[in-house]
Amino acid sequence: MAKKTTTETRVLVERPISFGEKALSSEAFLALFREGMTLLEETADYLDGPGRTESKDLTRIASLAYAAESMKLTTRLMQMASWLLLHRAVKEGEMSQKQAIREKAKVKLQDPGGPERSAGFDGLPDALRVLIERSVRLQARIRTLDGQVYDDETIDTALAAERPLEDQLDRLSAALGAVRQRD
Repeated sequence: MAKKTTTETRVLVERPISFGEKALSSEAFLALFREGMTLLEETADYLDGPGRTESKDLTRIASLAYAAESMKLTTRLMQMASWLLLHRAVKEGEMSQKQAIREKAKVKLQDPGGPERSAGFDGLPDALRVLIERSVRLQARIRTLDGQVYDDETIDTALAAERPLEDQLDRLSAALGAVRQRD
């Protein structure tokens, strides 16, 4: 007896592998995370210790630059720390990708723009200038990774994957004249 065979063709629709998403789950991300947290600690130690002492000996203009640049530095570092902690939470399964996308909208990585420096920048202590330069380089790396992870298509795909019926529910609500509440 001859067996009847049917040919079944399955089309798998897969999105391309995201380099950014893979990078977030790699050892390279852990190294970036450690580097960011270490820089944050080093900066705090410097500003609370030697930096405080060194700032007392600065000229008036350099002292104003110290205040401005240290504030920009700490803001930059806190933004990067928030971004790194957010992505570590996703990596460790403490947060979903959808939650991360929502929370990431609250984390603004400054656009470094260029060497925006206060008047008197050249009069700052060398140690502070080194910390500033390290933070700017680290920020550039994080912004690059952020751009790879959060392009519009990736965000749309992640949100759609979390709630695959969202579009259909929206259409049904519109057809019935109902207003849907979003979470």
